[in-house]
Amino acid sequence: MSLKHPRHILIIGGGVFQVPAIKTAKSMGLKVVVTDYNPEAEGMLLADYPIEVSTRNINLTVNTAKQFHRACPLDGVLTVGTDASQTVAAVADALNLPGIPFEVAERATDKIKMRQVLKEKGVSVPDFRPIWTLEDCREAIKEMPLPLVIKPCDNMGARGVRKVERLDDLIPAFREAKEASISGKLILEEFMEGPELSLDALVFEDNIHITGVADRIIERDPYFVEVGHTLPSILPAEQQTQAVDVFKQAISALGIDIGAAKGDIKITPEGPKIVEIAARLSGGWMSAYTYPLATGVNLYKAAIQIALGEKPSDLTPKTSLFSAERSLLPPAGKILSIRGVEEARKIKGVKEIILMKEAGDMSEEPRSNMGKVGYVITVGKTREEAISINELARETLKIEIGAPNDLTWDIIRNNARKKFYIACKACTVCDGLECAGKVPGIGGIGTGSAFTENLTALARYQVNLRTIHEVKAPDTSVELFGHKLALPVLAAPITGMETNLAGGMDEREYADAILDGCLESGTIGMVGDGASPKKYLIGLEAIKKRGGLGIPVFKPREYNLDIIMRFKAAEDAGAVAVGVDIDAASFKTMAQKGQAVGPKTVSELRELKSHLKVPFILKGIMNVESALAAIEAGADAIVVSNHGGRVMDHMPGTAEVLPEIANAVGGRIKVLVDGGIREGIDILKMLALGADVVMIGRPVCIAAFGAGQEGVSYYLREKLNELKKAMILTGCGSIDQIDPSIIFRKKGDR
Repeated sequence: MSLKHPRHILIIGGGVFQVPAIKTAKSMGLKVVVTDYNPEAEGMLLADYPIEVSTRNINLTVNTAKQFHRACPLDGVLTVGTDASQTVAAVADALNLPGIPFEVAERATDKIKMRQVLKEKGVSVPDFRPIWTLEDCREAIKEMPLPLVIKPCDNMGARGVRKVERLDDLIPAFREAKEASISGKLILEEFMEGPELSLDALVFEDNIHITGVADRIIERDPYFVEVGHTLPSILPAEQQTQAVDVFKQAISALGIDIGAAKGDIKITPEGPKIVEIAARLSGGWMSAYTYPLATGVNLYKAAIQIALGEKPSDLTPKTSLFSAERSLLPPAGKILSIRGVEEARKIKGVKEIILMKEAGDMSEEPRSNMGKVGYVITVGKTREEAISINELARETLKIEIGAPNDLTWDIIRNNARKKFYIACKACTVCDGLECAGKVPGIGGIGTGSAFTENLTALARYQVNLRTIHEVKAPDTSVELFGHKLALPVLAAPITGMETNLAGGMDEREYADAILDGCLESGTIGMVGDGASPKKYLIGLEAIKKRGGLGIPVFKPREYNLDIIMRFKAAEDAGAVAVGVDIDAASFKTMAQKGQAVGPKTVSELRELKSHLKVPFILKGIMNVESALAAIEAGADAIVVSNHGGRVMDHMPGTAEVLPEIANAVGGRIKVLVDGGIREGIDILKMLALGADVVMIGRPVCIAAFGAGQEGVSYYLREKLNELKKAMILTGCGSIDQIDPSIIFRKKGDR
């Protein structure tokens, strides 16, 4: 008698939207393999075989699936609630499993290709134009009347989707869409008036079986945030039939002949038009909860059966109820408490209360369908009953939102850790040990020693206690480039939100948080540059909005003309000063995107300086020779920096080289320093070693991710208070009284 081995199914994605499918598969007796970028994702913890790989990394997922398949055959693959249909198709093709061809999945993912195919096949879509540059937008607007909608061609959840009502909206809308795009490709299309429907379908044996038509509720203009849906739709039967017909036409036109499909359709005065189609069941809880609750049909079970090559079980509705899903969207701020959850769950008709956040997390003003506090799902015998029960449940839930001063560093770190996913663990002490070698990422390059040495070098110095003096209220202010700062700290420039930090914030959100948090704290923030040719404009726009109170730092591009162009844009934005981080002279990512960088000669730097009317900063000075060359080139300030240990391994810590450099400079130009500064006492040490001002990078980044502007200002307030305490305990009444006499190297250190 042979033993029957359990079948295995691969589910791409282990987030909260995939959890119901994972649970369904397990209830069917299947062994579940789950892939996800985040090893701590809820679905990964439920999986029989969790595998840490991004849903977007198609090649790695295919290779991983092949390896698993050789040891333990996979019987099917699918995804729900996330745009991973290309990954699913690639795995299905590689392992000869049921599924659509890769090119079909690509058409159902790329909104440009989708619309082009649908238009060619005569399926009704909005007027549209593919967009790459801002100039493309301007040309398209000459042919398309406002209002319009701009969106990434390759993202989901309404990320980067924004209405363009006036010409003044175009630039910020373009940049938001660009930031949210994985490839940089955008689409500009007509704004469609009318109600919107969400539809699901299962496709098998040449049959398109519609499994739900719901009314979508879209709010938060100029953004498109789905705040809920109600099923079944209340629209007239004729309009629903027309929408279903267009949906089926689109499914066939794209070539989706097996699996699932979801569609968003606008009912315009000209008739139904496709908003988008995806080769999967919907997210937003329609396929997981509202349709099954209303009809008694388990769609995920049916979808899994199709993925296994089987005909799905009976799809005939067994009940005729109404269901409603609504988002929990309290005001922006820190969540102090969420009460009344159990009471709300006891209300008759309440089927699910799904909380995505908890006390200590931040509630944010939504610009997309991501980052909501939670969802309430209810059923009723009538539409009105389902909606009224939902309203009662949300009224029963009490979400208390606190002010920024309720923040703590632990809350900020915990929030940041969730946004970073595995890019950064926001460790208790940011010392580079956990993230060593994680580049891209936030760690130090190679062994990570150049990162950790920054902290080690600072730790070699101790501080002398002096408490017999008159200093009770030290003055922490300094003057830099004609501006009085409340504390001698600048936020260091950081970019690469998508590349290095898992996209938990986009570049604009980050720049806004840094600059506003710094200004609120009485200092100035820096913004960075990157491999994208236009990324620097995001920082300059943020600086301009704040009256020029910010400092951009540019990469040392191979051709000075490229840098001079950026200098001019910075001056037009009113920037306080500009910098070049010459320690980025070997960045591979720059060259890969056609932005070659390299070292600069004194004459090349002098040429750059000659085109400036504002102070010129050179960042990345690690020896006396370079410092003197910077002075010769006309720099107004230098930054002693090893780029956070991210450009070369086995470099000394900045505190090790700072005294010699500061002595050689002799006050002729300003000396700034970064690297390993974590506490107020570290600021004091760096100033005693010869710095005029310090810069802090990673901790400020954690603060921004953890609580936005409020997080940055909280962190800087804490450092200010710590610095004041250190100055009192060392008898320093002002910044200029901090000198080498208050510190000494530990015995045994050279």
